[in-house]
Amino acid sequence: MVKAGIINVTGYAGVELARILARHPEVEIAAATGRRAAGRKLGEVFPHLASTDLVITEDVTESVDIVFSALPHAASAERLGPMVSDGVKAVDISADFRLKDESEYKDWYAVSHPYPDLLAEAAYGLPELNRGDVARARLVANPGCYPTAAILAMAPAVSAGLVETDVIVDAKTGVSGAGRKASVEYLYSEANENMRAYSLGGHRHMPEIRQGLRRLCPSVEPRVTFVPHVAPMTRGILATCYAPLKPGVGGREVRDAYESFYADAAFTHVAARPPATKHTLGGNDCIIYPTVDPRTDRLIVVSCIDNLVKGAAGQAAQNMNLMLGLPEAEGLRQLALYP
Repeated sequence: MVKAGIINVTGYAGVELARILARHPEVEIAAATGRRAAGRKLGEVFPHLASTDLVITEDVTESVDIVFSALPHAASAERLGPMVSDGVKAVDISADFRLKDESEYKDWYAVSHPYPDLLAEAAYGLPELNRGDVARARLVANPGCYPTAAILAMAPAVSAGLVETDVIVDAKTGVSGAGRKASVEYLYSEANENMRAYSLGGHRHMPEIRQGLRRLCPSVEPRVTFVPHVAPMTRGILATCYAPLKPGVGGREVRDAYESFYADAAFTHVAARPPATKHTLGGNDCIIYPTVDPRTDRLIVVSCIDNLVKGAAGQAAQNMNLMLGLPEAEGLRQLALYP
């Protein structure tokens, strides 16, 4: 039985990870931390997890085979660095190890990286693209929710050279994407029946999207326009991505490229019609629908994920399975909660 530790179990990503690992047949949650809830049972703080009978602690004091960090950026790397050096495998759900360029990390996160020597080593945990790297890694950077939806949407087209790498990503997320914090704009009366764009001056996930597309086509520097929105729902991301097609590329070629690219993917599926966020609610799937606008010769790709599952905790568990040599889908086969 694999012993796992969760750092910061009281945030949305942490508690979702606890829900997933609690029913994983090969995993025991041996430790779960949370400063404000330390000393209380996990089931007391979150009644839906009462069956775990686990006490929340301030630090991971138990011996674990793998640790997940759901701390904010910078704090996460500070906590994980010594544990990785001691031989514990780790999945970082924060942004600390996603960007390979130390100066780019500092520019976007306004802090010097606590463990820059680990940036090159960390595998980018998008299994559909980096399954082998993840399987060999001792440290995995779990992708951001928006980059997961956007990169998976565009990967087949960019990899096959079907589009010009001038990509527009228009994405909507549920309010849980902001985390479990008190903020005026996320109060019910502010978020309900309302939608707004934000971070138009530059969102921190934009360089991560650009980095992912660059890896698929190293010879070209991709241009990415990314506009995120908050939608009046709890969970989900719907990303609509646009890129000009190269001359002569048609709908059949696009469809074939997408179906071939994801033919062996455990959780990413190419749909016959545009997906909705409720088609992925509570599950680890990414559902993708590519189509071509013949009037403008433009590729349009719609992708949907649950931001807390495939966009965070579910993908973290998927990465764990690969790192430990377990079946990739173990403990993650759950159909969406529809409607």
